[in-house]
Amino acid sequence: MTRTMLLSALIAFVLSLVLCAAEIPLLKRLGAGQNILSYVKEHKSKGGTPTMGGLAFIFSACIVALIMGGVRDKPFLVTVAVGVGYLAVGFLDDLLKKRRGENLGLRPYQKIIFQLAVAVMASLYCCFEGITVLRIPYTRLTVDVGWGMLPLGIFVLLATVNSVNLTDGLDGLAGSVSAVFFAFVATLLILQEGDGDSAILCICLTGALAAYLVFNTNRASVFMGDTGSLSLGGFAACVCLFTGNALVIPIAGIMFVLSSISVIIQVIYYKKTGKRVFLMAPIHHHFQEKGYSEGKISYAYALVTAVLGATLLLPFV
Repeated sequence: MTRTMLLSALIAFVLSLVLCAAEIPLLKRLGAGQNILSYVKEHKSKGGTPTMGGLAFIFSACIVALIMGGVRDKPFLVTVAVGVGYLAVGFLDDLLKKRRGENLGLRPYQKIIFQLAVAVMASLYCCFEGITVLRIPYTRLTVDVGWGMLPLGIFVLLATVNSVNLTDGLDGLAGSVSAVFFAFVATLLILQEGDGDSAILCICLTGALAAYLVFNTNRASVFMGDTGSLSLGGFAACVCLFTGNALVIPIAGIMFVLSSISVIIQVIYYKKTGKRVFLMAPIHHHFQEKGYSEGKISYAYALVTAVLGATLLLPFV
């Protein structure tokens, strides 16, 4: 298993490195540049940077995982299908943004309809296939929630996909946090035993994201766009749901959660008082307004993710 994992990560890294290097000039020729939000003044110089970079690392991870993993494992295949489905809607969103020349692609209601439809189908799949057991973090205990997995699964998918999407706001931020997240989830699955294919997918995503970060750390040569962030959220949610590790997401994925919570707090407080809690939301923009560099914020986010991810492995030490 260890040899397979290391080989999968290495191949995914190399393939992603090649595809990322190849797609950047292609995206430039196609005019797939990012439209920058006008109120984020620190990002004005980033206008025109190629986006949709998620295509390279997602396809690299999926191709290697399908070759190295068990293509007969149904939950694994459903996870890949959901991740690629979110990639498709993210790609459409990015494409519409470019064609309209503004930072608005699909309408919010269009996004939520698609996200909800996928979340319902994935959650129903869990219920009909009997994938309804939840592992309790930091213990070896489990609890069967039965059809309670339907509302729980819908919530987990919607929350995770949108939280990862909100975290994608600085060079290297979503990529580094996601790479660390998937690395620790892969390790956890190996220690829990019996989840080899899902672990291979996670380790492939880690390797592919590591290669992408070569081009995405400040100053970025390419952005993942919604193409990448929505897909990463879909993979994270499905892998954890289908392996009984849904409760791991708010721990190893605490920085994703923080992004969503900061936006919710900001919106509610502003509507009630007309004032802001943070200088800008999501909170990584608040830190940027405070004078912290994008590299330092990304490093801190990844470090916190790594520390909390490591705590999840303590019961197996």
